[in-house]
Amino acid sequence: MQSYTIGQAARLLGVSPDTARRWADAGRVATRRDETGRRLIDGEDLAAFSVELAKSGGVEGDTSYTSVRNAFPGIVTAIKLGDVAAQVEIQAGPHRLVSLLTREAVEELGLEVGMEATARVKSTNVHIDRT
Repeated sequence: MQSYTIGQAARLLGVSPDTARRWADAGRVATRRDETGRRLIDGEDLAAFSVELAKSGGVEGDTSYTSVRNAFPGIVTAIKLGDVAAQVEIQAGPHRLVSLLTREAVEELGLEVGMEATARVKSTNVHIDRT
């Protein structure tokens, strides 16, 4: 399972590291310490929190989250695998993106809930890049 530092989580959520630290201190998102004492957030916990945050209206002050060249870095929040096709959801700040792709592509990318990924949008197509 992939874990994220407070700074990495803040970037994925579209907030400052101080805001992410305050949320962790308040118990809004679970953290643990690694062997060097850094606080880490497990990917599944961060994925669940990012969905909860988006549903509740977002971040303090409604900070705007924009894309650069239609790239949306975020965290995988759900994967539904069929026999041939798959559906992947990414929460990128306040944006929820859903991509339909082949099951083979999901397996080749090694996508899992809680992992960092980037959704790239062109017209009506969403492509997923593993980061």
